[in-house]
Amino acid sequence: MRKLVSLLLFEAVILLILIPIFSRNPSRSVIAQSTFPDPANEHACPSQTGAGGGAEAIPAFVGPGTDGFSPNQSLCLPQLAPVPSGSSPLAFIVGGAEPGDRVDSQGTIYVESIRGVPGGVDLWRWNQSIDGAPNANGTLPFKYEGQPDNCGIFGLTGGGCVNNVGSPTNLGLAPGGGDADIAVNAPDPNNSAIPNLAFTSLTLAPGVTATNSRNRGDTFFTPPNVVAALVPGDDRMWNDAVNDASTVYLAYHDLATFNINVQRSNNGGLTYTAGLGEAIDAATLPAAGSLAPTSSANTAAQIKVDNSSCPSRGNLYVAFTAPDNAIENANTGPQRSVYVGVSTDAGLGAPTFTFTDHKVFTSPLGSQGATHGNNNIFPALAVDSFGNAYTVWSDNQNIFLSSSSNLGVTWTSPVRVNSGPTVNKSNVFPWVAADANGHVVVTWLGSSIAGNSNDVATMQPACADGTTDCWAQWNVYAAESVNGTALVPSFTQHAASDHIIHSGTICTSGTGCSGDDSRSLADFFQVALDPQHRANIAYADDHLASPLCSQQTPGHCANNDPQSFRQAVPYFTYQIKPNKKVITTGLCAR
Repeated sequence: MRKLVSLLLFEAVILLILIPIFSRNPSRSVIAQSTFPDPANEHACPSQTGAGGGAEAIPAFVGPGTDGFSPNQSLCLPQLAPVPSGSSPLAFIVGGAEPGDRVDSQGTIYVESIRGVPGGVDLWRWNQSIDGAPNANGTLPFKYEGQPDNCGIFGLTGGGCVNNVGSPTNLGLAPGGGDADIAVNAPDPNNSAIPNLAFTSLTLAPGVTATNSRNRGDTFFTPPNVVAALVPGDDRMWNDAVNDASTVYLAYHDLATFNINVQRSNNGGLTYTAGLGEAIDAATLPAAGSLAPTSSANTAAQIKVDNSSCPSRGNLYVAFTAPDNAIENANTGPQRSVYVGVSTDAGLGAPTFTFTDHKVFTSPLGSQGATHGNNNIFPALAVDSFGNAYTVWSDNQNIFLSSSSNLGVTWTSPVRVNSGPTVNKSNVFPWVAADANGHVVVTWLGSSIAGNSNDVATMQPACADGTTDCWAQWNVYAAESVNGTALVPSFTQHAASDHIIHSGTICTSGTGCSGDDSRSLADFFQVALDPQHRANIAYADDHLASPLCSQQTPGHCANNDPQSFRQAVPYFTYQIKPNKKVITTGLCAR
């Protein structure tokens, strides 16, 4: 298959355009996830009773909590967009896939998820001083902030983006929604010490839409900048912010060469014209670029800034998987090697900066990593408060971590992160966050069944009772280490999800996937650490049949019915107590 990540390019079009479109005024409330309308006390949610003029929310779900994590809560979304009306008789079904999250230095939590082009992106925020303390049941009272890339006039007036969701003039269209990412800066001394929130999403062109918020997500700069990427053909953008008031980085693929372009913004993420670099250097590009019709190219992890107080402060890191050499790349070889590109001059402020790539690991021929690739998806990257770097990846069977304490030049031999009942089962969608000194949290989706997550015969066998009960059952896992830089770090594994979040296959081939449910969760989810060193996890979940199943799959509305219509919804959980063994002193990486 040519260029795995390029197949992700129009993933959002699949999410929106190819799902059934409703006629106006469909019935609601087929399945009630909760008999109480708002068990997490979330704010500004679309109405669940019909009083919102047709913008009813997907019923709420709150789980029991498990293994040191809070009750898993769904984040409120409207069922349909736009609001069915005489001027807009048709509506898209709303879902939320690929949720990402960030926590700023003041403890404000942001979660975003994509609807798909042209549906835009949704955003939620929790700030204790504004939105209220945690609920008695342990959930957080998030505020639904609407769609940053679909504010219209509400971006400047009318109470913010959230008020556009139920507006009869909202056509439910946005320039973005293909992919999305966010980043948070340090408190801005010139803006009441409020950290800047930068936002980007992938558009249909393809291009990158960018905007930002200076008031914790209530309003965004309008209109958004739909040409944030300097290259007209691009794919899969990522963001990270410097620990200052306004410097943000944007990384994305150049579709012509599939190099990873990196741009710098000095205005909080409105424009990215203050600096430019390419993360794949000339020596590595033959193994990782798109140089022939059969090239495997690469899968890029998000960019990470070294925000430590060490001499390495300002360094940039980009991880990616690719074939081991140019011959393998040209012949559609597996992405069996993991690389990290390092820029030591990006923080100097020059209009151009450079990267040097270092190979982290190559899976031996015949291994799981060589058979399935190390891009099951995506590889992920983190930098801790002492300048140590970490990268994680999946070979579809296990999750691996490698670290560097010399600024990305050399890397430790990979260690398996997952343990216990997850070993040698199917484990995909790794993500990593780091802070303190060697404190690392890795998250992923783990299956109850061994085998390739893409294999329908293995993951979705025919059950004797005709249900999905014998299919692969997936959970969200988190593994925490306080000595992540050790040659053999130790991890404590947790089941972060308090229920099965998905059944069946999980496809890791982008839009090359087939089957109704194989990509329902899309391609990743994220974890972020808060100032108390606690893990905050946002993930997509489709374990419940959609309330709209009576129209989409009449007679098939049971949660374990393989024919029932379901749509991914963003969920959130957080680590209730911080790890007391976190180390906050030590030596800088060098």
